[in-house]
Amino acid sequence: MATGRTINKYSRVLVDGYDMSGDARSIGPLACTFAEGVDDPLNDAITGVWPGQATISPGTLNAIFDNTTDTGIFDVLGTPSGDRDVMIPIGVQAIPAEGDPVFCGQFIQNDFIVAPEALPTTATVKFGQTISGATHINYEIPWGTLLHENSAETSSNTATSGETASESTKGGWMMYQVLAGDGNATILVEDSSTLVDGNFGSLLTSGLIDCTSPISGVVALANTATVKAYTRWQLTLGSANTVTFALAFMRGR
Repeated sequence: MATGRTINKYSRVLVDGYDMSGDARSIGPLACTFAEGVDDPLNDAITGVWPGQATISPGTLNAIFDNTTDTGIFDVLGTPSGDRDVMIPIGVQAIPAEGDPVFCGQFIQNDFIVAPEALPTTATVKFGQTISGATHINYEIPWGTLLHENSAETSSNTATSGETASESTKGGWMMYQVLAGDGNATILVEDSSTLVDGNFGSLLTSGLIDCTSPISGVVALANTATVKAYTRWQLTLGSANTVTFALAFMRGR
């Protein structure tokens, strides 16, 4: 993970287990906005504000029209009004890597618009707000840490790199995006109070999932749960020998 400024070309767009980055030109704004309640009693010299509920949306995906069977934007997102698992890793001065920031959530897809007059022909997808039944509905911050970049794994994780933070007591949630695999497996977020391989234990799990087709999901802790200082990805292979996936963890704040 690098630090510092970055540019749009290093962002990626993953939706429902599909990598839309090859068609995408941009996505945004990645918005998290709090309603404001005005607190203005007569005897205060200035007006104060109470933060209300958050409104979260990834905004608009601008892309090149592509009808490639199963993987093009037309096949994947051509039918609007679906509930979508959206993950936007932001690579810093390079393609997204473990430790980079990531924007995640479950959002409604409002439309799919094609502009055939453009050169090349373009498509736009507008995402609405967090769906009412979102698994992470009790969490107001969509930003987290990319624990595993979009790549293949063939064994469990023994590394101690991942997210480093202070121990917290406001829970958290994970999103996984599985792009390919040859069987079933379990994807986990593990945590530990020390950077020792044997001290990491299961925090969140996808359960056993079929990885032979694209699949995504969100698993959340209670928003009062304790999360230790260090988190990392983990993979438990079932019948699979290889799984290509991305994994993000959003620590409660």
